[in-house]
Amino acid sequence: MDTKNPSVTLRAQSRLARKNHPAEKPFAGVTHDHVRHTENFTVVGNDLVQHPELSGLAIGLACYIQSVRPGTAVDIKSLAARFPEGPTRIAAALNELEAHGYLIRSRERTATGRIVTRTVSCNRPGHRTAARDTAPRRPARRRTDPDEAAPRKRLLPAVPQPSCTAPALLQAAVDVLTGLRRRDPRLLLSATDAEHLAPGVAAWLEREVTPTAVRHALTANLPDEPLIRPAALLAHRLTAQLPPPPPFRPPAPPAPGPRQPLQTCDGCDRAFRAPEPGRCRDCRSEMLPGGRLA
Repeated sequence: MDTKNPSVTLRAQSRLARKNHPAEKPFAGVTHDHVRHTENFTVVGNDLVQHPELSGLAIGLACYIQSVRPGTAVDIKSLAARFPEGPTRIAAALNELEAHGYLIRSRERTATGRIVTRTVSCNRPGHRTAARDTAPRRPARRRTDPDEAAPRKRLLPAVPQPSCTAPALLQAAVDVLTGLRRRDPRLLLSATDAEHLAPGVAAWLEREVTPTAVRHALTANLPDEPLIRPAALLAHRLTAQLPPPPPFRPPAPPAPGPRQPLQTCDGCDRAFRAPEPGRCRDCRSEMLPGGRLA
């Protein structure tokens, strides 16, 4: 009988790929040689860097804007000075980021009256809206006074007041204000704003300023930025640029009456002016009481 020799070396088994060997490196595509950052780095989400609709320039600008410190200028002019792309391409890329919610740009007026652009960079668009929608809502409080919760509109600055409030003068002032939108569409005023500004324009007209001159003073040298409160700007100009009153002019003497016709004196045949025939002044002075000659 044949017996198995347990001391015989068994046949080596072939090793299976992917089981006993690590995965082979791909011949195509990217491989990563990463080093963990411990300083001077920015965390950027894959939803941005792999965005299917954004251009490469827009993605690059978004990563740059998210990496800079707060207060860094990221307007078109500053970015065009920082990168080789021109202002046109940079402006288009910023519009892409704004359309997809990665940038929020708004115009605001500073305390000195200057218009600036405020830019907010969002690394995850819509997260504030989602958090607000999913947050538990508090029960609404019972209102006792509707005016307490209603938003209050900021009052317009005061304007000069005319000494005469004749309806014709105020109507002429309103006509000046309603015509401003023909010179600049941004000066479209509501009926309430026109009613508030009309006395100020009337004060100018009262000082012998023509309607054309008033329109020029209110529309000259307007800023190029959007006008947030055009009525407030007009109220400021009406007050700050109010011209002085006209110089004093004495009243004109009364116009002379109609000239009387010429008459021939019954005493000396001299011509004189009188409403009716008779004697001249010299002949009348020589007459004694009773109509007798001296």
